[in-house]
Amino acid sequence: MSLNVGITKTAYIRSWHLVNVPLSGQPLGRMASRISLILQGKHKPTWNPSTDCGDYIVAIGCHGLHTTGRKREQKLYYTHTTRPGSLKSMSMDKLITKWGGGEVLKRAVKGMLPKNRLRDIRLARLKVFEGMAHPYKKNVVRFNDQRALGDPALGQTVAPNKTNAPTTSA
Repeated sequence: MSLNVGITKTAYIRSWHLVNVPLSGQPLGRMASRISLILQGKHKPTWNPSTDCGDYIVAIGCHGLHTTGRKREQKLYYTHTTRPGSLKSMSMDKLITKWGGGEVLKRAVKGMLPKNRLRDIRLARLKVFEGMAHPYKKNVVRFNDQRALGDPALGQTVAPNKTNAPTTSA
């Protein structure tokens, strides 16, 4: 008899989630924390901190990233090359104009992931796009935490079930 009841290969299958950034209406921090939970796999019942069981995330429409307050002008991102005097800072607004909103979202999610050897592997499963087009349409199974099958926004349609159609008898 096995001691690992319920832990099977099907429990570790990675699904693809689609996050539409402008339609979600969430600020950057709330969206990044939700994405980091899905990348870690904490939404699954088989979650274990030492295993990598997270899912893929496709974030589209990063050009419409929403922040609260005056973070676009005041928040600074720092880079350093470990050489003396090479500390450089860039505001969020400049970072968005130079690299796009996807880079800001990636940096926010990176800060919310645990700082261990799985961090870069998990972050590689986050795919960000400025526009609405992406090459992963066939892989996406979930759309904003709902089933994507039959979602007209994804271009998939489901034929109506004729057996459940209401019948009128006169």
